[in-house]
Amino acid sequence: MDLFSSLTDKNENLLPRDGVVNYYGRVLAKEKADHFLEALLATITWRNDEAVIFGKKIITKRKVAWYGDKPFEYTYSNIIKTALPWMNSLLELKNITEFESGETFNSCLANLYHNGDEGMAWHSDGETDLKKDGAIASLTFGAERKFAFKHKQTKEKVELILEHGSILIMKGTTQTHWLHRLPPTKLVNKPRVNLTFRTIMG
Repeated sequence: MDLFSSLTDKNENLLPRDGVVNYYGRVLAKEKADHFLEALLATITWRNDEAVIFGKKIITKRKVAWYGDKPFEYTYSNIIKTALPWMNSLLELKNITEFESGETFNSCLANLYHNGDEGMAWHSDGETDLKKDGAIASLTFGAERKFAFKHKQTKEKVELILEHGSILIMKGTTQTHWLHRLPPTKLVNKPRVNLTFRTIMG
């Protein structure tokens, strides 16, 4: 099922079953979103992401950074990350996201995709460090990219375009029953910054 970028009813569940995904559309005006994109590109402590796959350490072109209320340790792809202290721009965006969604968050995994060649394979954010069935908010800045969901059992798919300055919320049993990905594309040659606000337990 394809969903067009004009779909902005934040109360509508985009998933047909087994989870809740709400797309809020653009919550920031273009000038404000442009400002945040420049600030995030310049000030976040970006590092190439790492993963251990079949015992081998893989370094990706995609860059990441991990921030939080305190030095949370977060483990994914068999790599432990320790959260950095919040920057003002991230705190401001966290406050905006909490206001829009009614959720609360204590950490943020930031992702930098330099162009459409970089993406993410099918996965779910089901790490034990995360609050069970907690909300994950995804903010997009920069290049607009397709984002896809696939049900783990039925293989149903839902796709939409994430816009510059937009918010997507995943919650409930979404991570239990659905995979998601950012497919690569040759049509995009600009960077995309994605902020995923989360709740770490402990």
